[in-house]
Amino acid sequence: MSMFIFITGGVLSSLGKGITAASIGALLEGMGHKVTFLKLDPYLNIDPGTMSPYQHGEVFVTNDGTETDLDLGHYERFTNVTLHKKNSITAGRLYSQLLDKERRGDFLGKTIQTVPHFTNEIKDAIYNVSGDNIISIIEIGGTVGDIESLPFLEAIRQINLERKHKNCVFIHLTYVPFISVASELKTKPTQHSVKELRSLGIQPDILICRSSMELSQDIKNKISLFTNVEESSIISAPDLESVYELPIYLEKQSLHKVLAEYLELEDKTPDLKKWADISNSLKTLKHETTIGIIGKYIEVKDAYKSIYEALTHAQIPINTKINVSMINSEDLTDDNIKEKLKDLDGILVPGGFGDRGIDGKIAAVNYARENKIPFFGICLGMQIAVIEFARNVLNLKNAHSTEFDLKTINPVVDILEAQKNIQYKGATMRLGDHPCKITKNTKTHAIYKNDKIEERHRHRYEFNPKYAELYSKAGLNISGFHEAGILPEIIEIPEHPFFVACQFHPEFKSKPFAAHPLFVAFSEAALKRNLQK
Repeated sequence: MSMFIFITGGVLSSLGKGITAASIGALLEGMGHKVTFLKLDPYLNIDPGTMSPYQHGEVFVTNDGTETDLDLGHYERFTNVTLHKKNSITAGRLYSQLLDKERRGDFLGKTIQTVPHFTNEIKDAIYNVSGDNIISIIEIGGTVGDIESLPFLEAIRQINLERKHKNCVFIHLTYVPFISVASELKTKPTQHSVKELRSLGIQPDILICRSSMELSQDIKNKISLFTNVEESSIISAPDLESVYELPIYLEKQSLHKVLAEYLELEDKTPDLKKWADISNSLKTLKHETTIGIIGKYIEVKDAYKSIYEALTHAQIPINTKINVSMINSEDLTDDNIKEKLKDLDGILVPGGFGDRGIDGKIAAVNYARENKIPFFGICLGMQIAVIEFARNVLNLKNAHSTEFDLKTINPVVDILEAQKNIQYKGATMRLGDHPCKITKNTKTHAIYKNDKIEERHRHRYEFNPKYAELYSKAGLNISGFHEAGILPEIIEIPEHPFFVACQFHPEFKSKPFAAHPLFVAFSEAALKRNLQK
């Protein structure tokens, strides 16, 4: 029989439902169970692909090319699952499906209503990810009390009723603030949040309480009294040094035992050795280095979430703490570039869209190339490297991308012919896993130790293959091609300590127990530069 864990959030957003869901998945995998995930987002966009990072943070991309919420990145990093389109659903997609059915006449003249028709769409999405002997962890986006979340809460209430309260667990993530003036933790927000949830017909079985410190037994007793949740099911989730400590922290509070009881599972102690090793490694790093991320969404911490995490993962195999310096590319000019970047051991230019901050990124790549500073370009970062090399080495002074200059006579970065007539922006880029052939006797081949790889893409513009031979003759090698052998996927400068850029997003495949080799190699080069100072 399929099993469901429903995770809701209360009081305020950004409490960490995604990391909590991912950590629960890690806990259950450690017990030997198979898990899967579903993120239900109540906004009306079909997916987050057209949303600004300022609005929604990073867009995570799955193997099958689905643009999803960043929480799916947490799910994949913490567990062994590989997620797909069915694992990320928005209200917009469900309404679209529902209205398509209505237009086809599927409802035979019925009046289409939120209940039962829209809630049935939600339930179908939930059942679509489930399976026998699989524990489905369902995260409901937003906060209890939001108008747009109501149909989703109603749908999971119905599922619990239909299953006669068996093999369903409701976990509510809430907030217990510390009021410094009173020097105490306040439980009232949690009480009100649970009251709101209960008014919708859902009694939480487990409360996970976020706070700046561990909850005392007295606080747990008080929360239990006012929420009708057993004390043993009230879990403290204070701020930790690393999110990768959370599975161990939850296990120490016997969350696995509570889940086993509700889901009628064997009470088995989870094997969390790899998580203990990760936690210990991150606390005992021997060396230190500084890497600058040259971006334009630096005000939003979640905009480059997977890149931050991939750099964190890279710390473990090289035993080095990586200090990340966020630098706004709009602030960089030829006049201040040396002062702004002088303390960096490595420079990373990430992906992005639009012409804002492009000149600053070009200046940063030029500085890294000429001063032999390890450089790593990702997606747009590779395109910027191609533009910089064209202008300053190939002497194509007006070389550019047609994304930023449609009239450039040297479009070293251009849109594919198949993309030129596309009218809709959503889900029409080159997305998801694509194969790449690695050129032998290159730095990239030495890093991957493989002739063929598959990496996830999210872009519309490409390194124009018409210029490939010109670059190779001037010392910038193409070390990876799309399997068809036409589109350049990876570039490198062999004479540089580390100058590698790729068209894909390697950060999407990095895990704490399997750091991505490109991030490891780049970070190692930055460390080497630091040690040579």
